[in-house]
Amino acid sequence: MMIVIYFLYITPIIYNVNIKRIHGVTEMKVSKAEAAQTKERITEVASRLFRELGLEGIGVAELMKAAGLTHGGFYRHFASKEELMASACARGLEGSLDAAHLIVEHHPKDALSAMASAYLSSAHRDVPGEGCVLAALGAEAAHHGALVRAAITEGVRPMITLLMQLLPSDMSEDTKRQRAITIYSSMIGALVLARAVDDVALSDMVLTSVLASISHADLHSQ
Repeated sequence: MMIVIYFLYITPIIYNVNIKRIHGVTEMKVSKAEAAQTKERITEVASRLFRELGLEGIGVAELMKAAGLTHGGFYRHFASKEELMASACARGLEGSLDAAHLIVEHHPKDALSAMASAYLSSAHRDVPGEGCVLAALGAEAAHHGALVRAAITEGVRPMITLLMQLLPSDMSEDTKRQRAITIYSSMIGALVLARAVDDVALSDMVLTSVLASISHADLHSQ
């Protein structure tokens, strides 16, 4: 009789509890996955729009609307706009580094020249939302807090390291580092200036002049 009672009453209770527990875990996993995807979407949209409009050129409400979300949901994903700025800058810098690695992979013999040609191009100049974070936001970011500046610092270091790897092997490490920083800074500055002027011919000349200075012959002259 006790066995019958067990199967009639206890087993269904245990079954229902286990099903609810499984459903609860599944729902929690789905919820976390959806939250992560939403945060990713906000970051991607913000990364593009900040580069197009500036860190202070667009507010949280507009960013959320562009991401297809409501303003009220922002603080479920970010503690502040500053945190989003840092994430957006980091994402943009990661994208630039990935693009640079692809160029190196496809142009192993003249990787530095290929990188400089892609960076110092009218195509890059004309689409700031998809380009270099530093050229678009570097000066503005200098006036922001620790989160933004730390994100940029962490993004700059690997690019300098990559550029060092593309320099002649007979250079000392110190010389490579100095040269890499010079090249990187020259490209960023050239893009900023090329975007700032309203004379297309002058803008093009800025890009081509700096590109010419980053030549294979110049690298071997060090």
